[in-house]
Amino acid sequence: MRAVLTVIGQDKTGIIYNVSKILSESNANIEDISQTIMQGIFTMIMLVDVSDINCDFSELTEAMDNLGKSIGMSIRIQHEDIFNAMHSI
Repeated sequence: MRAVLTVIGQDKTGIIYNVSKILSESNANIEDISQTIMQGIFTMIMLVDVSDINCDFSELTEAMDNLGKSIGMSIRIQHEDIFNAMHSI
């Protein structure tokens, strides 16, 4: 099972570290990552394998939401099939 994680906000030090730390602690594996900075705005998309996570997906979602609030970023994680359904015509 895979999930899509997105991060958007003002660029600052430690964004990737903080996100990947939570993923690692949850036993999630980053399969692919794309990130860029556009005029000071940081954007990142990760494809994450959540097949073997050691918590409920809702707990991982809450951890990412809390991280986003604490660092002033928008961080969303959702199952890949839901992400694809929401972005198809």
